[in-house]
Amino acid sequence: MPATLSYFAAAVLALAVLGGLAGEALAQARPAAPLVIGHRGACGHRPEHTLASYELAIDLGADFIEPDLVATKDGALVARHENDISGTTDVAAKFPERKAKKTIDGTEIEGFFTEDFTLAEIKTLRAKERLDFRDHSYDGQFAIPTFEEIIALVKRKETETGRIVGIYPETKHPTYFRGIGLPLEGRLVEILNANGYDKADSPVFIQSFEIQNLKDLRQMTKVRLVFLYDEPDMRPYDFIVSGDKRTFADLLAPEALAEIAGFAQGIGPWKRLIIKENPDKSLNAPNTVVADAHAAGLTVHPYTFRNDPRYLAPDYAGDPIQEYVQFFKLGVDGVFSDFPDTAVAAREVFLSGNK
Repeated sequence: MPATLSYFAAAVLALAVLGGLAGEALAQARPAAPLVIGHRGACGHRPEHTLASYELAIDLGADFIEPDLVATKDGALVARHENDISGTTDVAAKFPERKAKKTIDGTEIEGFFTEDFTLAEIKTLRAKERLDFRDHSYDGQFAIPTFEEIIALVKRKETETGRIVGIYPETKHPTYFRGIGLPLEGRLVEILNANGYDKADSPVFIQSFEIQNLKDLRQMTKVRLVFLYDEPDMRPYDFIVSGDKRTFADLLAPEALAEIAGFAQGIGPWKRLIIKENPDKSLNAPNTVVADAHAAGLTVHPYTFRNDPRYLAPDYAGDPIQEYVQFFKLGVDGVFSDFPDTAVAAREVFLSGNK
């Protein structure tokens, strides 16, 4: 049975041609319904980066699921937010002797690192909830998935649901992994190609906080690429290594966005780069980042949207729907959400014009 397209279809059909459009033509092609990207799956409900989290995100209506990818000692790609897995697995109890100190992207970290374990050893571990204020009832139940296992889950869910499910992998610390002889790019593209994700309109975005990583990937694959933005005064780590002094804030200037559009199809800015926060946690008026990116021919997928009260600005009066709708009205093309069910509900509110 061919997969039903629905919201995702409209996005794919429009996004496939964004690279060659600008200005009025770009606005006309932009999908009316923003994408919902399940951030680390549905990590507001299940431990992050587990098959259970990804499957729940799909069941809750996410258009894409987002696996962060790191390498094992034997070169497998597994889904963890960081290569330090101290806070997201039971590794300390099972391999206490593997604790080590390493410098990752210029910061010294003491912990347990995926590159010190074979895939077979990683598979003996079980995931746990990283945040102390979220549900820990699923701790110890779920294994650490490989990228191949995530793709297999997506294909199974597509067959079950009759709809396309996109994949949004992030290469984590690519300069670091290249430096220790475990480059992420080639293996990632190899797995994507083997599963039919090799075209400009494949339901895939590859994302990275590093520029050179994306430029390298542009030479290896046709799938869409997205540059991620961290806090404004920080720099991409590959810039620190190369001596490029530009910050993430500098890379939001129109001329920088035009440069990024030469090798990527979108940007993923931290949401506070679009609506800045004051010291008292109140919000400023939105700036022109979304409009500037669209003018350069780039899609905009800000992160991260969460229901937890500690993450909601006072402006939203405890209602996460208000935050989503505000960003949807700004014209963002998708959002990363820990709670894809809330994001889907907010999209329905937005499309209905009720807020």
